[in-house]
Amino acid sequence: MSKVDKLINELCPNGVKYEALGELGKFHGGLTGKSKGDFTDGNATFITYKNVYSNPALNINPDDTVKIAEGENQRTLEYGDVVFTGSSETPDECGFSSIVTKKPEKPLYLNSFCFFFRFDDSNIIEPDFAKHLFRSQSLRYQIGKTASGVTRFNVSKDKMAKVTIPIPHIEIQREIVRILDNFTELAAELAAELAARKKQYEYYRESLLLQGNNSPMFPLKTVVKKSCSGGTPTKGNSSYYVNGDVPWLRTQDVRFNEIYEIDSFITEEAVAKTSAKWIPSNCVIIAISGATAGRCAINKIPTTTNQHCLNLEIDSSKALYKYIFYCVCSQYEELLSKKQGARGDLNSSLVLGIDIPIPYPENSVKSLAEQQRIVDILDRFDTLCNDISSGLPAEIKARQQQYEYYRDKLLTFPKAENEV
Repeated sequence: MSKVDKLINELCPNGVKYEALGELGKFHGGLTGKSKGDFTDGNATFITYKNVYSNPALNINPDDTVKIAEGENQRTLEYGDVVFTGSSETPDECGFSSIVTKKPEKPLYLNSFCFFFRFDDSNIIEPDFAKHLFRSQSLRYQIGKTASGVTRFNVSKDKMAKVTIPIPHIEIQREIVRILDNFTELAAELAAELAARKKQYEYYRESLLLQGNNSPMFPLKTVVKKSCSGGTPTKGNSSYYVNGDVPWLRTQDVRFNEIYEIDSFITEEAVAKTSAKWIPSNCVIIAISGATAGRCAINKIPTTTNQHCLNLEIDSSKALYKYIFYCVCSQYEELLSKKQGARGDLNSSLVLGIDIPIPYPENSVKSLAEQQRIVDILDRFDTLCNDISSGLPAEIKARQQQYEYYRDKLLTFPKAENEV
């Protein structure tokens, strides 16, 4: 019998009590009444949508800021608050949680696309326990059912209030945290090593494209033959989706990668009647909305995309699509700096305006040959990095699966007898 089982038998012999969130606390919204200019050179710490989405434990010391006037009436986050993303492109990605696991030393203001839950009694749930609990499979399933929408899904706070959570004894919570934190710490160490390998690759990529290239710079649009975005057919129209065989790429598929398979499909009728149009293979695709904005990919098969993808068909007489892909990848940080609004979107004209190096622009044959030389070098570095770190991604994935298995197992409790 494990220590957790012993503690449950000793401290919760009749089972663990489950209660609805609405009985345990209240939901609150983020910032109100802010304009675009308020998020430039701010004087207070601002918690973005991406911060919440990406971190089970909230990063309370980000670089993001917002202007807050003296005496302004805005809610701030406190230790133990459970922060949720309010909307997403799919119901499965709505309501992702992030917990304030450390006591803030300064006011933390939340973006308007998120909301938070505050327990009336801060002593019943340990924040470090909550960071595992609210991302567990059972809670994610309940939270996913609270979302509704058509082209974008939004969480209903009324439905969220009915989500039930287990409330085991504090000693049980702490033992579960000890076990699960060991898994996440090891995974974090492996991820740090993999990140170091990737940083090494990025250094060589930027050296070739920027520092060691000495080529004149041109706006990205000068090598683009055609640009377009896609569309999301109305979800309520089954004829746009049922038995569809047209690949439909979404921004979550765009991960600095070459895409050979797409697992979402729409119908030919959707292509004919909506803004979701075919694009040829080997386009450079850039995500321009939300947490994925700035990422890029190459579609190795013809496809359609949603409206949050900027699709660039490269003029092959001026540039190689793989060369442009590497150029865009190397300017990810530059693209991030151009993101606008609380949710972090990119304007397509700003993307097309970023400068890229074009070697020997006066001689297309020589230019393409030099681009190919650079691509060949970067491809070799990419392969080398993958070969060196091939064991790391596999081990990280195995550790993550192991963590999720034990998380969901440890966070499944027998209900108190009067609740069964």
